[in-house]
Amino acid sequence: QVQLVESGGGMVQAGGSLRLSCAASRGTRRFTTMAWHRQAPGKQRELVASITAGGVTNYADSVKGRFVISRDDVVNTMYLQMNNLNPEDTGVYFCTGHSSVVVNVEGARAERDYWGQGTQVTVSS
Repeated sequence: QVQLVESGGGMVQAGGSLRLSCAASRGTRRFTTMAWHRQAPGKQRELVASITAGGVTNYADSVKGRFVISRDDVVNTMYLQMNNLNPEDTGVYFCTGHSSVVVNVEGARAERDYWGQGTQVTVSS
């Protein structure tokens, strides 16, 4: 079992910056992909950014050019640098890790997603 714990959320004014961290209780090398999702009040949860084990990144259009996702498998932590924040970025931010493990000699894989508890980000205008 792997635990993911987010930190770094808080309140900031529009135009400000925050850096979120996601610390894993065990090695993040097991995660083929890690990602940040967010859920704004009254809205569905959405993917914000993702990063593969090889460092390939993907961003939602709404955050491109403002957010940067990174991961450091040496310290088992993923990050989200958020710049030029606006009120639409308000929400609870969750980190996730997707693992894919070979479970038998035939090569069958067990796929699993892990979620953190979330950290609140509030951006005031």
